[in-house]
Amino acid sequence: MVADGWSPRAFRDFVIKVHQRCNLACDYCYMYTMADQSWRTRPAIMPDETVRAAGDRIRDHARAHGLSHVRLILHGGEPLLAGRAGLRRIVDILRSALDGVCAADFGLQTNGVLLDEAMLTGLRSLGVSVGVSLDGAAADNDRHRRHADGRGSFAAVDRALRLLNQPGFRDRYAGLLCTVDPGTDPIGCYRTLLDYQPPAIDFLLPHANWEEPPRRYGARETPYADWLIAIFDEWYGAERKEVRIRLFEAVINLILGGGSRSEQVGLSPVAVAVIETDGAVEQEDSLKSAYAGACVTGANVLTDDLDAVLLHPGIVARQIGVQALADSCRSCELHRVCGAGHYAHRYRRGDGFRNPSVYCADLTRLITHVHRRVATDLARLTGARQ
Repeated sequence: MVADGWSPRAFRDFVIKVHQRCNLACDYCYMYTMADQSWRTRPAIMPDETVRAAGDRIRDHARAHGLSHVRLILHGGEPLLAGRAGLRRIVDILRSALDGVCAADFGLQTNGVLLDEAMLTGLRSLGVSVGVSLDGAAADNDRHRRHADGRGSFAAVDRALRLLNQPGFRDRYAGLLCTVDPGTDPIGCYRTLLDYQPPAIDFLLPHANWEEPPRRYGARETPYADWLIAIFDEWYGAERKEVRIRLFEAVINLILGGGSRSEQVGLSPVAVAVIETDGAVEQEDSLKSAYAGACVTGANVLTDDLDAVLLHPGIVARQIGVQALADSCRSCELHRVCGAGHYAHRYRRGDGFRNPSVYCADLTRLITHVHRRVATDLARLTGARQ
């Protein structure tokens, strides 16, 4: 491919694993409950030396590729366990390294439990946007998102979100992340999330693959699609746009011939690098759900340039679009919209990731339903103008 003129897309998004531990014990967490347990051998918090090395590598990468802008996401584990002083030190080091080379947007994804006024004040002063994970109403959220002793997390997250929604912090509110659970009421979940007035919602399918299939719900053939479709119809049919839902917007954009900013659908190149607390440069960490070492590239910011990772087969596979798809996917009329789903959901022992998504039936039903709704509206609008 390189000999034929292909070149990789530079990394533009960097997930910085500032802390390896978590203060919750969510039962579906890919990091602690699934195949890869490498967190056990890594530093709990990223040392300053590693932060400086990460900043220097990102700066050099941006300069080499002429990037004017990068995005850095502080992640974990639970990144707020790094503390206010720790987070300030990390952001200051990274921002200083990039000063004069490129602009940097900082974000943070948290479970919200430690998100109090002092923490939010500190994050706001650093210019860090905050995304929070919540799986709906109290009973539904606390079914999965619990402390190690079984206590639910909803009450603490509820307090955090009400604080985040206040005028002094609203500009730092990035949105909500919710994992799909077909055992819950989809409309009840959606309306609970709307109550917090998020600027955006990400609905994520639980990480699963052909070796560890997703939970099924009785005889229902497409329980995950059915759950999402119920929310789509309410969202799409609303008199005004109440919130951005990235998955639905991505499917609509793809149906209309555009691209996708969601890793769950489409064939847009993925340009994300993960930097672990020990400096390891890895592929997207959701691959930890597949097998031990699935994220590994062999590079480390303490010793290697980021360009050393760009031709890693796992990185290349997520940038070459249709060429990385299984033959059965290429022959499917939906493949340019579906994109074979999330890369981690394609894994099968012996075949690697060159397979359809384990959620293939659900994605087919969801995309077909959205296509039907959009096509009907386009036909009506076109007819009205003639």
